[in-house]
Amino acid sequence: MSKAQRDPFASRWLGIALVLLACVLLDSPVRAEKADRDKPLNIEADSGRYDDLKQIGSFTGNVVVTKGTLTMRAAKIEIRQSPDGYQYGVATALPGQLATFSQKRDGVDETIRGEAERIEYDGKADTVRLVDRAVIRRYRGETLADETAGSLIAYDNRSEVFSVTGGPAAVTPSNPSGRVRATLAPREAASAPAASQPGAALRATPALGAAASGAGQ
Repeated sequence: MSKAQRDPFASRWLGIALVLLACVLLDSPVRAEKADRDKPLNIEADSGRYDDLKQIGSFTGNVVVTKGTLTMRAAKIEIRQSPDGYQYGVATALPGQLATFSQKRDGVDETIRGEAERIEYDGKADTVRLVDRAVIRRYRGETLADETAGSLIAYDNRSEVFSVTGGPAAVTPSNPSGRVRATLAPREAASAPAASQPGAALRATPALGAAASGAGQ
């Protein structure tokens, strides 16, 4: 039985609060560094175990994983590599703490930084999922441009889409309703290099667009 089935409140939010923030990065596409895909995966930790035959490993204690400009930090990170060479990682935080993720965007001086209780990296799909108390931010240089918070945030690098779900796991003292929250910088505030990029707006998927439309009725 899923978490949403066990918790009616979570189910209600998953049904009506799925929001596609297609306006988060309207001035340019959300591509991470293309070269990151070809970089080796480096791991630092207090302790760890890796099974070379099965291509799986588990590392604990101040774990830091880097792959090019991509960095994940957590109390525990489990890594596996598929037979076709793709790498996957699951980072989990200690109770009351958060795991973190960051990656530089391709061609501009911008970085995506996220945090959550659990972070899942899929190297083949080129996606990152931030689960429970999830926050993702976009920085221009070191200046915060956009911030989005929710129960679940999915960052799809290939389709250039952020999708965000509200729910009980998004409840905080500053957000007791658990609804999705976003702060978006005006487009005219974009730096000149970013504004000159030939990219288009983020694209909405039909399923997410339909869910958002239904919520507004």
